[in-house]
Amino acid sequence: LGWKDVNDKLATDYLVSNWTPGNKALLQMALQSWMFSRLERWSATSWMEAIESKVQATLEEDDNEQRLTLWTDACSSFAFFENVEATSILEMALWQREIEYESSNNGG
Repeated sequence: LGWKDVNDKLATDYLVSNWTPGNKALLQMALQSWMFSRLERWSATSWMEAIESKVQATLEEDDNEQRLTLWTDACSSFAFFENVEATSILEMALWQREIEYESSNNGG
């Protein structure tokens, strides 16, 4: 779901743009497996709450233009959280590598 097409749109963008009760239900299911499950794996409770709030506002919005704005904000926030998490994982891996290197050089 994170890949964009040749028009630089996500599959979920089309669901948000073509709002029907069926598309709303499909978007809710897709977000549960795409966004929310990732945040749960990271144990990022505050991030999860922030994204859930943004997504809920998107799902409840009847105005198409406002819904697209809310959706863009939710996706941008999620991308930010992903980047922060990726950076944290990289920092931990580098830190662990340094500890292992120092330990092996000190006879440990």
